[in-house]
Amino acid sequence: MLGNKKYEDILKVARDLFWKHGFRRISVEEICVKAKVSKMTFYKFFPNKLELARCVFDAEANKGVLKFRSLINEDLSPAEKIHRMLMMKHEGTMEVSREFLSDFYNNPELGLRDYIEETSKRLWTEMVEDFRKGQMSGIFRDDIKPELILYMSQKMMELINDPSLLKLYSDPQELIMQLSNFFMYGISSRN
Repeated sequence: MLGNKKYEDILKVARDLFWKHGFRRISVEEICVKAKVSKMTFYKFFPNKLELARCVFDAEANKGVLKFRSLINEDLSPAEKIHRMLMMKHEGTMEVSREFLSDFYNNPELGLRDYIEETSKRLWTEMVEDFRKGQMSGIFRDDIKPELILYMSQKMMELINDPSLLKLYSDPQELIMQLSNFFMYGISSRN
């Protein structure tokens, strides 16, 4: 349905609302009002709000993969590529609320966590080749298996959703960015 303005409006509004308020607090009616579509139009595209949440996640994940692949192929220094990867992460996590993390990652009865984990594993498995390209071009160390990078990135999601760790930060984005920086640079100081 990409290319259909009403479909894309619903996705954008839902993404913004979900990121800010989580999944449970947002109603189909609220999404329709903000997207300026009828409920009939909503149900033409999505059987329910849960399917919409999956589509929103898929759209964001696919957009991220495309940006990553484009960045890998740009003619930039490895340091600049790493910096831009972190900026992409920063942009992708803007306005992520605690409610979003709780609903999408910590609420097993919704089924979103399992869906996100399965989709993420599939995308990361496809991206192993991209990491290998990055190793050959000097972006990533060649003495680390790309599969370890995949595994560690999945473990980072567990840390991001750890309530004890989340309490240390003013907002989830700060934690996400600190973990991302730690993952990319370790504990060494950098200029």
